[in-house]
Amino acid sequence: MNFTPVLAAGGNYSDDGEPTIDALVQWIYAHVADSQEWHLPFGIHIYLPDWISLHAVMLLLCSLFLFIIFGVMYKKKQTVPTGVTNFLEVFVLFVRNDISIANLGEEDGKKYAPLFLTFFFFILGLNIMGLIPLFSTATGNIGVTLGLTTFTFLTMTLVAMIKNGIGGFFGAFIPHGVPTPVLFLLTPIEMAGVVIKCFALTIRLFANMMAGHIIVFALLGLLYLFKAYAAPALPMAVAIYFLEILVAFLQAYIFTFLSSMFIGQIFHPEH
Repeated sequence: MNFTPVLAAGGNYSDDGEPTIDALVQWIYAHVADSQEWHLPFGIHIYLPDWISLHAVMLLLCSLFLFIIFGVMYKKKQTVPTGVTNFLEVFVLFVRNDISIANLGEEDGKKYAPLFLTFFFFILGLNIMGLIPLFSTATGNIGVTLGLTTFTFLTMTLVAMIKNGIGGFFGAFIPHGVPTPVLFLLTPIEMAGVVIKCFALTIRLFANMMAGHIIVFALLGLLYLFKAYAAPALPMAVAIYFLEILVAFLQAYIFTFLSSMFIGQIFHPEH
């Protein structure tokens, strides 16, 4: 376990040279927060230039991986998909049919399926990268999740205005059959709901990914602080790590599903 960032800070060790709780907190923060340092295994550190941060590097690497997977390894013209293509087709068809078409209808579902497929695979890629010691979890950065949610918000507003017209867009916030005085209360709440839904998307993804990694690092840090006394923390950390693999897929699905549901509600208001 690498406590080099803590060593550089100084003042966080007891008289006998053992790290304190403050040192553990700083060590956890150094591994989950965005920074200009890339902490690699075996105590290797890469210092990034000022114009790019660690999580920005993760975004670029994930984009590169997805380009290789879908641009090179994925064989769209295969009559009978095999190998990587067959594996990816399972997720592609699931997102298109059970998320996009299910929430937006046949026509719009196929039209906007590329958006939701991008959401799913990009978020999943970033989540999985965060579980590999070589990389960092960019989806644990609220700026990244806010950037992803911005696309959902713009689709729910600007794209919806283009699709339904300005009158149709604002008409979606006015429930039919409701007394006029009540509309002065419900309509602002309905409009505020667009922002609230996007805010919830941002916090949900960020908080889940950040919390899981903090728990894993905290349990591993207890082993370093308390040695054999904290032995039960090891199987707990391993269990949380495998749970994080499930969470990586689950959060990619939840973000994609909720985005499609929110957009579908604006595109096709029930009332």
